[in-house]
Amino acid sequence: MPALERLAERTEIVGVVTQPDRPAGRGHRLAPTPVKARALELGLPVFEPLTLRPFATDLAALAPDVLAVASYGRIVPQAILDVPARGIAFNIHPSLLPLYRGATPLQSAIRDGRTETGVTIIAMDAGMDTGDVLVQERTPLGPDETYGELHDRLAVRGAALLLDALTALEAGHLTRTPQDAFRIETSEIARTLTRPLGKDAFQLDFGWSAKRIVDTVRSLAPAPGARALVDGELIKILRARVARRGESSITSDGGIVLPAGDGEDVVLLEVVPPNRKRMSGAAFRRAGQPA
Repeated sequence: MPALERLAERTEIVGVVTQPDRPAGRGHRLAPTPVKARALELGLPVFEPLTLRPFATDLAALAPDVLAVASYGRIVPQAILDVPARGIAFNIHPSLLPLYRGATPLQSAIRDGRTETGVTIIAMDAGMDTGDVLVQERTPLGPDETYGELHDRLAVRGAALLLDALTALEAGHLTRTPQDAFRIETSEIARTLTRPLGKDAFQLDFGWSAKRIVDTVRSLAPAPGARALVDGELIKILRARVARRGESSITSDGGIVLPAGDGEDVVLLEVVPPNRKRMSGAAFRRAGQPA
């Protein structure tokens, strides 16, 4: 969203391409994507092709100079990439490419316990996040930062870097760096390749280390939320931390302490039990005790 808003302030947008409306909420009524809703507010033309390849003809009729892609969620075919007059499609990718290519770079970097991440603007090619690097910015990843917080922060930075790349293109000094110039081991690139999250990615295992449990909770917060069986109920866990030594079973900050597989303990600070609102870990435990 920040990219769309910043571009609308900076240049002429001939069209916005987004996913078609999808069922949402308890009533499963069709709802627009947030990008579509904001584009309509800005008075921009919106296109919602079911598939991209046949859309290339319609896109060419708009005669765009460049394309800009952010979180589209599908592979963009070469037929689309060949359309812009200046021969470039910018893509905002929230990782330090070539690390963490693919669909879930933010969640994966947090889950892996990384202390640094970043944003990369690439010139798209037909591969998955393999295009030449145009702009890249590194940033610390906070030890308590959640997926939602990191997403919002990097969305703002990504929009700013996209405009930097566009300005450089217009001035004639945009540089392109092939990703293999970063000299990162092929095995490390393959190890950090990311995929869409399946249901098994949401499940916590208290046989893991305490840090791994906490990092996984962070990587899934606020949505979709990590899941675990606690006190006989399958609950979502939205906030957790590694316990300090000597903490009681209910902590001063409203958490409950559970053992992890490495001999450390985990504090569950905020949870969502089935069919109930979010609450502190302590409130969840009290609710489950006999009156």
